[in-house]
Amino acid sequence: MFGLGAMEVLIILVIAFLLFGPKELPEIGKQLGKAVKGFKETADDLRQSVEPEINMIQQEVKMVGQDLESSMKEAEESIKGAGDAASSGISDGSKAG
Repeated sequence: MFGLGAMEVLIILVIAFLLFGPKELPEIGKQLGKAVKGFKETADDLRQSVEPEINMIQQEVKMVGQDLESSMKEAEESIKGAGDAASSGISDGSKAG
């Protein structure tokens, strides 16, 4: 529970009992429970509204990566083609000379 051991939780409960007394402690527990529930609901709502945006961004990044990869392959092929043409031109020129 929140990284606390049994002894720490027991000490916190004893201190809370001494501070607030037996009559107010259940009410404080209810308020704390409502606060935790509200926090969880807010976190879930936030997660539900943010997850689609994150998924969309991830898809866009993936598409950009694929486009970049294909552009790099095309550039590599055109460089190879230009290099092959230049080397065949050099070898043709050396035969003629």
